[in-house]
Amino acid sequence: MPIAYYITHPQVQIDPAIPVPDWGLSDVGRARAHAMLSQPWVGSIRHVVSSGERKAVETAEVLGQHLDLAVQVRVKMHENDRSATGFLPPPEFEAVADQFFANPYESIRGWERAIDAQHRVVSEVEAMLDAGGAGDVAFVGHGGVGTLLLLSLSGKQISRQSDQPPGGGNYFAFDIAARRVIHGWRPIDRLEQP
Repeated sequence: MPIAYYITHPQVQIDPAIPVPDWGLSDVGRARAHAMLSQPWVGSIRHVVSSGERKAVETAEVLGQHLDLAVQVRVKMHENDRSATGFLPPPEFEAVADQFFANPYESIRGWERAIDAQHRVVSEVEAMLDAGGAGDVAFVGHGGVGTLLLLSLSGKQISRQSDQPPGGGNYFAFDIAARRVIHGWRPIDRLEQP
């Protein structure tokens, strides 16, 4: 049963002077990405696909280098487009993100609508999976669109209830053939207890 893993980038180096898509991983984020390599599921991955945002590419490169796999970049896997507001301080960002998930058919403060972001990321993932290729796949991306993908695969309405835990650096898994979620969000750097 081939499995797809959707992995979100871990912590980033926040710099309000730099566009959010150009932020890279922080030291903590980089350490967590390397800690992910000890996860038992990593060794089965045969394809690594990444959003074009720097933080996702850096995370995917850690995985790809470890597995000696080239990273395929899909620019349409980017996070929901928030360029209308740019950087928002964390409390304000969380409030706007709440509105984004609660009102999926509306553009909140100029952000891409949640329904459009969901259609975009689902289409990109489907295109990659339909292209074929044997083995497990790792998609490396972002929490917002990752949550929208998880909700689509689960047959649930858009809401923030299925959002990843704070800080990023989480993953979920799904059965490629059945497009069925195997498990929800788990930290990339913590081994599960049997």
